Amino acid sequence: MKLFPCNKSASGKAPADAGRIWLIVGLGNPEKRHAGNRHNVGFQAIDLLAERYNIRCSKRRYRAHYGEGKIGGQRVVLVKPQTYMNESGVAVGPMSGAFRVRPDRILVIHDDLDLPLGKIRLRPGGSGGGHRGIASLIEHLGTPEFGRLRIGIGRPVHGDPVDYVLDDFDAEQAPEIAQTLALVPEVVEVVLDEGIRPAMNRYNGG
Repeated sequence: MKLFPCNKSASGKAPADAGRIWLIVGLGNPEKRHAGNRHNVGFQAIDLLAERYNIRCSKRRYRAHYGEGKIGGQRVVLVKPQTYMNESGVAVGPMSGAFRVRPDRILVIHDDLDLPLGKIRLRPGGSGGGHRGIASLIEHLGTPEFGRLRIGIGRPVHGDPVDYVLDDFDAEQAPEIAQTLALVPEVVEVVLDEGIRPAMNRYNGG
């Protein structure tokens, strides 16, 4: 499957219809060595969305790689911060300001250790729950009231969770995560078209 990874250099300006745009942010760590990590499932989701909706993430600004396009008729910016996970807000804060995006039009896709492998949960805001990438976003956006699409990666029975999240999905986990990622475009379309709470009612029960 051909993807359009956010890894090319370019500059860009906020379009004329800024303010009516959705910011779809995937969290992860840059560098190829992290591409398949469990912690990078947010980046993996952005690459899938880019491929599905033919959005070439070829712009590089605000310490992020991003691309502009449409999902289900809605204007979107797909974003992969290049600051490393723990400083994601350093990129997303300025970008949200440049595109004049309200917090309730930001959807962040990220991994969650406390969700079973492959499960997804949507929420409209709240605390970081121990996720340092989310904590950084809250700090730099000045509010916790932005949407999250959490993808469960499971918690290891043995070993250090830090080592676990920075390792790739194993052969048994990969098919289940692939199925979950395949559902992400549908979930995102519902969020953009109907709002996050209707999407929660539809997808949080699984």
